[in-house]
Amino acid sequence: DVKGEAAFFPLYSARPGDYNGGTPNRRFETILFKSGIGIWRTAAERERGRPLLRPPPERKTPMLEEFLSLLCGRFNNAAQAAEQKALDPNFPLAAHCNTACNDKIAHLPAGFAGVFVVEESTYTANGKTHASPHLFLFTEEGDGIRLTSYEIPAGYDKDTFTYAAMGRVEYADLVPSKKFTPALYRREGNAWVGGSTSWFTPVLKFTLWERFSPDGLEVSETMELNGKRTFGFDQPLLYRRID
Repeated sequence: DVKGEAAFFPLYSARPGDYNGGTPNRRFETILFKSGIGIWRTAAERERGRPLLRPPPERKTPMLEEFLSLLCGRFNNAAQAAEQKALDPNFPLAAHCNTACNDKIAHLPAGFAGVFVVEESTYTANGKTHASPHLFLFTEEGDGIRLTSYEIPAGYDKDTFTYAAMGRVEYADLVPSKKFTPALYRREGNAWVGGSTSWFTPVLKFTLWERFSPDGLEVSETMELNGKRTFGFDQPLLYRRID
């Protein structure tokens, strides 16, 4: 149990009978330590006298930490969109909000070495805005970083899936995308560059190219149907950090 531990403060509540959401037998009693490490148990487990349990620690490597420091945060391409508006009225005003979300995924394997990220994207063009959220897993692979796309968790869709709205999700319930080819990023100077090509159908091709640097994010996404581009632009979207 927590006796003898260093000073801590409660997240939501650590008092018996007070829990931070969920159904009666799956509510979690949670304490968050100053170190940022949380421990928890369910209401039923407390009744049985089960000690508070620590989650498995993350094993972020320095390389993965550097990569995520460039990727995570809030970005938009407002400067680029203002310049392009006169040339192409269909050029979008786009925004990205990338947030690590391992804290919302239950029962990660012990020593889990990857980081899940919720990507919240919006695109505004011709007076209309649409959302395009994603769940990605980033892992170290050799001298690079691998991006694996996952399906949006059950119970959410593109209009409701955000980091703020995301509840506790079981790791075992997460499903890798069968359509998206994992992307591999490698360091080039002070930037990370990579991408992939995916065939969503035998005639529908999706191409991703990205460059992440201290200056911001450069993202090119194109869709081709029977060799004809149906989505995408002649130049990457240039996102600059706004947080």
